[in-house]
Amino acid sequence: MENTTLLLNIIWTMLGAILVYFMQAGFALVETGFTRAKNAGNICMKNMMDFVLGSLFFFILGFPLMFGNNIGGILGGSGFFNPYSLADSDGLFNGLPIAVFMIFHTVFCATAATIVSGAMAERTKFSSYLIYSACISVFIYPITGHWIWGGGWLTSIGFHDFAGSTAVHMVGGVCALVGAKIVGPRIGKYNEDGTPNAIPGHNIPLGVLGVFILWFCWFGFNCGSTTAATTTVGDIAMTTNLAAAASTLVTLLFTWKRYGKPDVSMTLNGSLAGLVAITAGCDVVTPYEAIIIGAIAGLVVVLAIEFIDKVVKIDDPVGAVGVHGCCGLLGTLLTGVFGEGVSFLPQLIGVVSVLAYAGVMAFIIFTIIKKTIGLRVSDQEQLDGLDIHEHGMSAYSGFRMDK
Repeated sequence: MENTTLLLNIIWTMLGAILVYFMQAGFALVETGFTRAKNAGNICMKNMMDFVLGSLFFFILGFPLMFGNNIGGILGGSGFFNPYSLADSDGLFNGLPIAVFMIFHTVFCATAATIVSGAMAERTKFSSYLIYSACISVFIYPITGHWIWGGGWLTSIGFHDFAGSTAVHMVGGVCALVGAKIVGPRIGKYNEDGTPNAIPGHNIPLGVLGVFILWFCWFGFNCGSTTAATTTVGDIAMTTNLAAAASTLVTLLFTWKRYGKPDVSMTLNGSLAGLVAITAGCDVVTPYEAIIIGAIAGLVVVLAIEFIDKVVKIDDPVGAVGVHGCCGLLGTLLTGVFGEGVSFLPQLIGVVSVLAYAGVMAFIIFTIIKKTIGLRVSDQEQLDGLDIHEHGMSAYSGFRMDK
């Protein structure tokens, strides 16, 4: 019976990992669709390299920092360059073969990294982005991940983040905010008086397909985080789906009222906002509480994207900060309000601590990159498109591109 249970848990966790890996395709399509055609190839390359670099650096250094022997509740301190050494005598780690557990968290690490790509799209040097992608996989995600999931200090005070509203999404959203601020806005985004101009994406159907893929894969993201084939899986899937549906509907109705027409791109972000918000508490809230969390996220994401764009004046082409940063924070706090057995104060302490650490580390990393090799492409490269200058190709060869 024990062997059968272990095999079922292995299959379930690997299925979840495979679905989370496919989220990279969803993110690539959303980001590509929401930006201009002249940068499509560059965006796809960044999303691919997030997974490539995340896989290598998380294996060598990130996993040991996240799950190695606990040092003061701050970080792991063993298993560097040989994470398999962290397994017990049966080759297991947290009840699973260590390779299964490691690949599951590798795809989570890559998800956190790729959130930043959209916020910095269309004006960031490819080489500089690669350095950032490696750095988040070592210096940011594993450290806060240890606090939350690796037996660190946040675990000890009762902080609850089941599948990563804070550990994955808010971390990515905070890094996206800092990166977008430091790299600066795209040419033509803001007028001299500071008023923003809309820069439409070139392919909304791609964005829609990307959101469908992400919604589909989120069942692996949340349900797979049980890392076991348990009876709670159906409940987690239900709360995840209901929150996303409620958020989508509320965003659609809110933008219809606010703009006079139901906004397609904002509604798509509304779907993602609900998914992000429910991720922390999907295992401890009821279906109706999930609907409430999703509905609140559907309102907040619109206001957050507008605030970042018009008031803070940070250029975020895809709304990554509003979706992942703001709704990741929101969902974690609401878990402290609605979640069974979860207190609000540990949730508040957790989001403030993670926000501060991720923000400071992202600022250091992006500032060093900016001061050394540079973070931003030239104006001419930006006007011509990054596909031509960074990669020597066009994603749509034979088609006319708008500048």
